[in-house]
Amino acid sequence: MARILLLEDDSILSNEISTFLKAKGFACDCVFDGDVFFRQLNAGPYDLYLLDINVPRMNGLEVCKQLRTTDQGTPILMLTAYGEIQDKFDAFERGADDYLVKPFHLDELYIRILALLRRSTQPQEKRDILSIADLEIDLTEMKVKRAGQPIDLTPKEYHLLVFLAQAKGRTVSKQTIAEEVWDIHFETSLNTIEVYINFLRKKIDKDFPQKLIHTRPGYGYYLNVE
Repeated sequence: MARILLLEDDSILSNEISTFLKAKGFACDCVFDGDVFFRQLNAGPYDLYLLDINVPRMNGLEVCKQLRTTDQGTPILMLTAYGEIQDKFDAFERGADDYLVKPFHLDELYIRILALLRRSTQPQEKRDILSIADLEIDLTEMKVKRAGQPIDLTPKEYHLLVFLAQAKGRTVSKQTIAEEVWDIHFETSLNTIEVYINFLRKKIDKDFPQKLIHTRPGYGYYLNVE
């Protein structure tokens, strides 16, 4: 039996939704303001949250935002009279999964709840992530972030960064980089490595106080926290 926590300050509507959901086989707890909502979480875990926006104390948008700091997976469905595009944008930006404008048919609410619960219980694609300090390299999506900020790399810069990260702090020589990243074996091409290391430093390190790309004179380069 899925457990649902409803944040709704209209007692008539709250009772109507709760009665309907219980008849459909769900367990449903109801709260009337944002502060009580977070106290009620101690009675969890819950499988889905239904949030009205215009409620006392902490409104539904702030509740949604705060929830997402600790709970990234539980579905959140907003139930609100606010139907403008900007209202929907604000909700989705804070982490909502769906948005239903009042007045709505209870059967539509039921369909959306089923869809969200089905999606949340499906196996999630496992992503291969390399992390060094606040640097994150998503090997599945081939994307890079530093302190949460996306970093745009060329394919060659990306492969060079991945090679350094996979060395796990060990120093790798220019020759090794040339052979593994460029698949070349000529000494005359090694200055290309220096050029690309500088490109990476500008994108990965320049705007951040903690430097991750280091040179070991006479030996090569390594990626690590110092």
